[in-house]
Amino acid sequence: MTTRSTSEPAGEDMPAVRGSPRRGVASATLGFFVGFAGVVLYGPVATELEGAMGLSGLALGLLVAAPQLTGSLLRIPFGAWVEDVGAAKPFLVLLSCAVVGMAGLSTILVTLGTEGLTMAHYPLVFLFGALSGCGIATFSVGAAQTSYWSPEDRQGTMLAVYAGLGNSSPGIFTLLVPIALAALGLTGAYLVWFGFLVLGTFVYGIVAVDPPSFQLRKQGLEAEDAKRAAEARGQDLFPGGDAMASIREAASIPRTWVLVALFFTSFGGFLALTTWFPSYWTAVHDLDLQRAGALTAVAFTLLAALIRVPGGVVSDRIGGERTAIASFVVVGIAALGLMTARTVPIAIGATVLLGIGIGVANAAVFGLVPKYVPEAVGGASGLVGGLGAFGGFVIPPVLGLFVDLQGTAGYANGYVVFLVLAIVSIGLSGGLYRTRVESTPNGPVPTDD
Repeated sequence: MTTRSTSEPAGEDMPAVRGSPRRGVASATLGFFVGFAGVVLYGPVATELEGAMGLSGLALGLLVAAPQLTGSLLRIPFGAWVEDVGAAKPFLVLLSCAVVGMAGLSTILVTLGTEGLTMAHYPLVFLFGALSGCGIATFSVGAAQTSYWSPEDRQGTMLAVYAGLGNSSPGIFTLLVPIALAALGLTGAYLVWFGFLVLGTFVYGIVAVDPPSFQLRKQGLEAEDAKRAAEARGQDLFPGGDAMASIREAASIPRTWVLVALFFTSFGGFLALTTWFPSYWTAVHDLDLQRAGALTAVAFTLLAALIRVPGGVVSDRIGGERTAIASFVVVGIAALGLMTARTVPIAIGATVLLGIGIGVANAAVFGLVPKYVPEAVGGASGLVGGLGAFGGFVIPPVLGLFVDLQGTAGYANGYVVFLVLAIVSIGLSGGLYRTRVESTPNGPVPTDD
């Protein structure tokens, strides 16, 4: 697939197509960056909300994970919806829902402030947090769009660029929110965030471009004619055109569920730790909110996001399965380090190691989706991205239970969860590698058709 602009028709009788692969991937990355910031909606202010509403560890874990509930589960239907209509419409629906959620949360803060919050407001704060998390679900939408815009032999690299840059927004917001809190207060900081979300949604609506086959179908071409014309413009992968069929087809392939489990550890773990680390640093190492946020952002969230780019390149060169095995080994070692760390420098070192392992694992696992399930990329992206990301909702309450049962020591001991997940993931990744090598030593990866 060439990177020339596709705004010029390839021949006099071929309909014009807007945009180019570069613009297609860039617009998907922009939309994901804007929506994905919702991951850290409550994490940086968890201690304030905990004090204001008198939350237990379990209730706090559920609240900081609220955005991940919708942000994970909605990836499944919206990722598959791309098969029918392209990415622009699903993106705009999800970002608009996030705008509604942030508007509701901002209204609560303007009318009540933190001093007016009580446990009675918990359901409403949870609801608006879940709505704000709809933007997180744009991941599977943008991943499908990136796959359809990208050449087949560069899927891992392009998906890593998309996800790595898009994933950087939680790290940036984790870094900026404590600064904004100090300068503007909680209400002012969230009003600025609301403005960012509205502006980002508007800009995405202007620059978004669907892949060529979708544009051609909207111009009235039949599916086969649109496919041939899009192939002439360099498009390699094509949608099945039926959202539910795409989900069913992806679900019928056993390797899809292996990838779901691996992504639960890598990406679900990324989401969970991004929201949980600020509480860990303040409770265990007695750091103030601004330092805890900065440390979370720099040592983990931004690192794990940006390292996906070189992680995708490595996966393309040596294979996603081998890259995944190595990265999950690193995750397990880092989890052991955090369980035993008693000083800030050792804890930082383990956190950096964990960020590297999880970031590379994310790139390796998701880069395998179009290779294993090329006939249902949208459905597979939704299942893997959605059910895998559900770990971001499941894991924080489990970590909260450790705190409820063990007190402050539970913040460190809870990392045994990641040690166990890493061990299971090493076994699953090894199984994928053995199957690929034994079944097709010199050929393409089988897709379990």
